[in-house]
Amino acid sequence: MNSFFIALTIGIIAGIIDVLPMIMQKMDKTANLSAFTHWVVLGLIIPFVSWDMAPWLKGLIIAELSAIPILFLVAKEDKNAILPILIMSALLGAGVGWAGAYFIG
Repeated sequence: MNSFFIALTIGIIAGIIDVLPMIMQKMDKTANLSAFTHWVVLGLIIPFVSWDMAPWLKGLIIAELSAIPILFLVAKEDKNAILPILIMSALLGAGVGWAGAYFIG
């Protein structure tokens, strides 16, 4: 159960990091909640996926794959947001993968 709470904390931290710039840009509360929830869930998934690769790469791949549905929704309204979403997904996904391997094992 300890691993669960560590993973939850990793996801919450990633969610906060992702949402802070969105709050500063005064983005919609629903978008902020969606992004935060997305990272909390990924924090609970990425550390427990058993792929034979570097943890940061595993996190990056899972985060980018999970961003695809979001990209479809965002592209409809703002095509300029696609690149920042992909960049944040790559950075935070790699970070969640690394942190999961470091703190959970």
